[in-house]
Amino acid sequence: MTQLNLYSTSHCHLCELAESLLKNMASRYALDWKTIEIAEDENLLLRYAVRIPVLVEPNTGIEISWPYSAEHIVEKFNLKLR
Repeated sequence: MTQLNLYSTSHCHLCELAESLLKNMASRYALDWKTIEIAEDENLLLRYAVRIPVLVEPNTGIEISWPYSAEHIVEKFNLKLR
């Protein structure tokens, strides 16, 4: 199972799209994610504010910034089918 962090903030339309994309992918691919609110951490806000939603694999540090597709996520994080 691949664990990802979704760096996001509230009232972000693109973040909602990213979360919906992940939900759709979760039935097919072995992935799970944790949504992290960047507004609650000054360092995260400085790092990701203009790039959200950002997906990060915490074990490797691999990250991608919006825009991304399901295919891009599968390729970048080497996701496996369930």
